[in-house]
Amino acid sequence: MTDAEPAADNDTDSGPTSLPERVLALQAVDTEADQLALQRERHPLREQLGTLSEQLRQWERRRSALRDRIDELGTAIEQAEERGAELSAHKARLEQQMKTVIAPREAEALMHEIATIDGQRDELDTHELEALEEQAQRDDELAEHLRGEESIRTAVRRADEAVVGAVGDIDRQLAALDERRTALRAEVPASLLSTYDRKRAALGVAAAQLVGRQCQGCHLELSAAEVDTVKDEAAATGVTDCPQCGRLLVV
Repeated sequence: MTDAEPAADNDTDSGPTSLPERVLALQAVDTEADQLALQRERHPLREQLGTLSEQLRQWERRRSALRDRIDELGTAIEQAEERGAELSAHKARLEQQMKTVIAPREAEALMHEIATIDGQRDELDTHELEALEEQAQRDDELAEHLRGEESIRTAVRRADEAVVGAVGDIDRQLAALDERRTALRAEVPASLLSTYDRKRAALGVAAAQLVGRQCQGCHLELSAAEVDTVKDEAAATGVTDCPQCGRLLVV
């Protein structure tokens, strides 16, 4: 790395003053932001909200199924009544015709047709009664089901509000970190910043400190020769590359 370190400010801010300190501070901010973003995504309250939301969806599906079945039964009952009226009218016509029939064979045919209509009507009445009974049962089930609506929706709303509150706190922390990141990035030379961004995209953690002979990024120990090499490479800026993991190594 050959970028010259930016001139030091004249203020008395206690923040990082050397280039290595700034790089490590930038990495610390990015690491904390990554952790907060993961915490935001996997917050336990989200799981609770997800569970309650799925319960609400199941409740709504059950409500829809009950309403659909009630509608189907209503249609079936209506059709049965219409068909029953048609059969009754047909039977009435046949009975009226019976009064004018003289021939026994014709009378027998009419009686057979009337009996057939009676059988159809009995079967139709049975189906209609079953539909009416089921409709009443489904109506009761729907009424009972609807009584639970307020409680489940309230639970979902409260869980959502809890998530919003928790996430809002994290978002405020992320916003503060973003301001800190912007300030730190402005204090790092552009070429080094470009290298940092590239390594961060590839490795997640872009910069680490050399402690003793160990890189704190990959936690591997460098050989004595490697330590001498990185110290020579970092003599000008205090930053070079780890020969083991390729991260920026602050020496």
